[in-house]
Amino acid sequence: MSARSLVQDSGAAAWAAGWSGGTRVCSTYTDRVTESGRAIVSSPSKQSRRRQVVLAAPRGYCAGVDRAVITVEKALERYGPPVYVRKQIVHNRHVVEELQERGAIFVAELDEVPEGSTVVFSAHGVSPAVQQEAKDRGLKAIDATCPLVTKVHHEARRFARDDLEILLIGHAGHEEVEGTTGEAPEHVTLVQSPDDVDRLEVRDPSRLAWLSQTTLSVDETLQTVNRLREKFPLLQDPPSDDICYATQNRQLAIKQIAAQSDLVIVVGSANSSNSVRLVEVALEAGAKASYRIDNASEIDPAWLADVDSIGVTSGASVPDDLVRGVLAYLVDQGFPQAREERLTEESLVFALPPELRKDLRQGAIND
Repeated sequence: MSARSLVQDSGAAAWAAGWSGGTRVCSTYTDRVTESGRAIVSSPSKQSRRRQVVLAAPRGYCAGVDRAVITVEKALERYGPPVYVRKQIVHNRHVVEELQERGAIFVAELDEVPEGSTVVFSAHGVSPAVQQEAKDRGLKAIDATCPLVTKVHHEARRFARDDLEILLIGHAGHEEVEGTTGEAPEHVTLVQSPDDVDRLEVRDPSRLAWLSQTTLSVDETLQTVNRLREKFPLLQDPPSDDICYATQNRQLAIKQIAAQSDLVIVVGSANSSNSVRLVEVALEAGAKASYRIDNASEIDPAWLADVDSIGVTSGASVPDDLVRGVLAYLVDQGFPQAREERLTEESLVFALPPELRKDLRQGAIND
């Protein structure tokens, strides 16, 4: 797995305005996959249809994930192992396992980190209390929080300064939600789904604002916001969309191929919110079946019975070699090479954390 994908940017933030455009670009995906397709007859109409595998794009690593993974890699190079990481740096077990092999130690909380050690905060962000704990224990902290999550933290602090109650749309227990809540704990109320709105009680209906976790389903978040606005007409919006461009792009990309898919395979770990959402989006967009897997070994051959068209995508924390493994498996099962259908190009790149950049420059000077 290489962490050198450094891609992304889209301008896909127009989902709130009902964006549905995008240029479809098809190409054959040939990297490490060989030709062995064949025609079969399996449709209910008894007509012959050729098997196909369509690879959604964009998929895989986003700019925030790439930055976080490279941060740990560079920290290991600069300081040497062990480098401690609070929580999983990104929600993908293969990435975590590879970094562990290189000397990273993943911990649940900072009290597991020896005083004076180097610790990296994950891409999902941390609360001010965690940052203060690191200072109190003399830890060298490197903050790999995704800048798009940091943006939500800034918005939470601003709304709190204005004494607004913040309705945070997200999932209880998710690290990102915990970090955002920690920015203004007395002001945040969690809303997990549209159904939560009916029983929601607030201090002052005229003093409300909403924010969201960055990795949610775009459609479900819109439903929740619409329900909130029906109940609280004076609800204030964040200055810009909180759901990140990569989450939006991956959902839009799978939507454009799901309706023509008998099966959609989503590569991503079970604790990856955006990967789980991709399964839901594929089914809602018309896929006959959709499953999430960590890698090709988890594919159940029974899923492929009577299937002609397969869509494949991956969550924003998934290295592309895992997707290539799925495509190779499908070729072995008699499916043809995948063709890529691209929604949009992404080019956003985030700089490494400033504290790490400084040490890397100093190291280069000393060398």
